[in-house]
Amino acid sequence: MSDDAPASKKQKTESQVDGLKALTTIVADTGNIEAIAKFKPQDATTNPSLIFKAATMPEYAKLVDDAVEYGKGDVEVIMDKLAVNFGTEITKIVPGYVSTEVDARLSFDTETTIKKARRIIELYKEAGIDKSRILIKIASTWEGIQAAKVLEKEGITCNLTLIFSIAQAIAVAEVGGTLISPFVGRIMDWYKKNDGVDGYEPANDPGVKSVTKIYNYYKKHGYKTIVMGASFRNTEEILELAGCDRLTIAPALLEKLTAATDPVEKKLDAEKAAEMDTAKIDMDEKTFRWMMNEDAMATEKLAEGIRNFSKDIVKLENIIKEKTVKN
Repeated sequence: MSDDAPASKKQKTESQVDGLKALTTIVADTGNIEAIAKFKPQDATTNPSLIFKAATMPEYAKLVDDAVEYGKGDVEVIMDKLAVNFGTEITKIVPGYVSTEVDARLSFDTETTIKKARRIIELYKEAGIDKSRILIKIASTWEGIQAAKVLEKEGITCNLTLIFSIAQAIAVAEVGGTLISPFVGRIMDWYKKNDGVDGYEPANDPGVKSVTKIYNYYKKHGYKTIVMGASFRNTEEILELAGCDRLTIAPALLEKLTAATDPVEKKLDAEKAAEMDTAKIDMDEKTFRWMMNEDAMATEKLAEGIRNFSKDIVKLENIIKEKTVKN
């Protein structure tokens, strides 16, 4: 009896982060290197908005200055080097993947996306980081997915981001993409506005339902592409996806999960998904474009996501331009 007491006591005091880690791989969604070190995730993801925020913090000035010196006045080179500098520092902390995003303004340009990805990998190689540690983040347009098809064949692993539709998810899986990032919170944002409501019960959250549908489809049809839920608005969305392959979580929500001790229940189950009666969809460009056309939310949020990432790239470029003038 006494032997069981410590175990039950330990179980009660386990944080929800620990509970989640037993069911899914936790990824830190931030460019803040100190925050990543604090939570000790398996992987880390960055995007232009996160890099912009981090690059304006005094503690990371040396990473910016190094990129400016490296680029010798070439803003495009400086921007690539800056993203790689942050990624290189993050690889020292996390044991798994670090995601580095291709310029969002290339989202409809397959060939230039491929060239940019190769350049990023080359910069990582110069820094002593093997490509096996890096996921190249690409927006999940048809053109971006075709770029990933080429890159994956070259051994450059990709994270297809801004996923809002099962059509995008299927297209990525069929070209052998390593990982997808379906955006839970942004889907909920759209439906809240569209439905005129303040929120949803976690199980009925449209973003949660979207990721669940994608996860079940992948497991049913044997796709190896990793499903990594992203863009969470609250901890309830995260907990409702316990069991997903990966979940990338912002530091503020990781803090809340660390402080909470309620039990974490497995919600997504690969074995159960494999038994579901889920029809297979044959995906080609015409089908992809039609399915996206019929999904107003996915079409609007994909376009909005690309626009917003592009805006933050321009903001960061302006900071870089000021520094090159000073130098």
